[in-house]
Amino acid sequence: MKWEVVIGLETHAQLQTKSKIFSGSSIAFGAAPNVQASAVDIALPGVLPVLNREAVVCAIKFGLAVGAQIAPRSIFARKNYFYPDLPKGYQISQFETPVVSGGGLMIRVGSGDTATEKFVQLTRAHLEEDAGKSLHEDFQGRTGIDLNRAGTPLLEIVTEPDMRSSAEAVAYAKALHALVQWIGICDGNMQEGSFRCDANVSVRPLGQKEFGTRREIKNLNSFRFMQQAIDFEVQWQINEIEEGRAIRQATVLFDPDSGETRSMRSKEDAHDYRYFPDPDLLPLEITADWIAQVQSGLPELPQAMKTRFESDYGLSSYDAAALTMTRATAEFFEDATAATGKGNGKLCANWVTGELAAHLNKTDMPIEASPVSAAQLAGVIRRIADNTISNKIARDVFEALWSGDGKDADAVIEAKGWKQITDTGAIEALVDEVLAANQKSVDEYRAGKEKAFNALVGQAMKVTKGKANPQQVTDLLKKKLSA
Repeated sequence: MKWEVVIGLETHAQLQTKSKIFSGSSIAFGAAPNVQASAVDIALPGVLPVLNREAVVCAIKFGLAVGAQIAPRSIFARKNYFYPDLPKGYQISQFETPVVSGGGLMIRVGSGDTATEKFVQLTRAHLEEDAGKSLHEDFQGRTGIDLNRAGTPLLEIVTEPDMRSSAEAVAYAKALHALVQWIGICDGNMQEGSFRCDANVSVRPLGQKEFGTRREIKNLNSFRFMQQAIDFEVQWQINEIEEGRAIRQATVLFDPDSGETRSMRSKEDAHDYRYFPDPDLLPLEITADWIAQVQSGLPELPQAMKTRFESDYGLSSYDAAALTMTRATAEFFEDATAATGKGNGKLCANWVTGELAAHLNKTDMPIEASPVSAAQLAGVIRRIADNTISNKIARDVFEALWSGDGKDADAVIEAKGWKQITDTGAIEALVDEVLAANQKSVDEYRAGKEKAFNALVGQAMKVTKGKANPQQVTDLLKKKLSA
């Protein structure tokens, strides 16, 4: 039997506010346990929550960025359950009337020319507070509770069950991760818990309309673990069904060490939480003027910028997508291109996604920390464009700049004596010398062996240590060999 995978994701994005969603407590990461939990956060008798306006602004930004409906009036509810790290015995969230409804995100699955695009629909995004954290290490068999995170503002973003593979789920998670950072509502730090995903996974016979029974994989904090967890869960569910066992709805955890998911508890439904409107909080009202004010402060969005890069710089869809993966990369590219001229857009794109990206990946460094600035890269590209240096020498210049050996391309070229030889007379004399010294290659080329020509070009470049203009060498060799 052929099976179809059905995946929906729920993502908790920690909002970039200075204080918690219902109190003035700090949300700074790394504080000593329980020093950032106020009376409001732990719901001591007599305290009242007050909504953080900036958290609402973040929700509006997200809604606008994904083309969603922003509710003019939404309600906060109490989600009731009992767990050691939930000091109130309930979590303040939104249920029937979330602040954001609908919208979606275009994702790119795969790479290169074989990549495909898909639109993932969103169900909703709602504001809520985070719970505390249970600590299981160094407590001699006991569990410690740190309530610093209690009350931290979250935006929970829920998709429709639109994804059909772990690759699609990871592509969506990466696109969402980039977007929330792009619009400045979340720092995206997965190691610190600022961006974490739950994956609802089920399988069904190919062609069946009804969904299978889903299991929810909780707290996936890396894209690699997400793919591993979903792939294992899919195969586990298929094996269970094929062996005649029913899938039971459950919440499961992924163990990175074993590469397996394991059941944690039966999966709760909405009625299990006994939602009801929070009596301490008024309905949230968002006016059209407020939305317009937030809209005016949004940056150009990734999809719009990708389209502009294609039209303004003549880039392929693939190059434009690569450059708009993060806002920092897009801004680096635009700064470099502005310093070289629009006509060099393709060359700039090649260097940003090629040599620069390779160095950043090798050193596990974000582009914001690149030792080579956009202005420095632009200097390299200008010297390629005006034939001062070849592409090969340009890579050497870039390497020198990366290691701090020179303040700009011109200084490196001058200090190293790397200026390209473009004098036709000098190159012609060089070609004559190479032909005379490599008669065997000349004879082989004239006998029809094309590889012999490349050997002659290589010899010419070797003699000049790569400084001769490759195109001039090629043209002169062809002219003399055909004489």
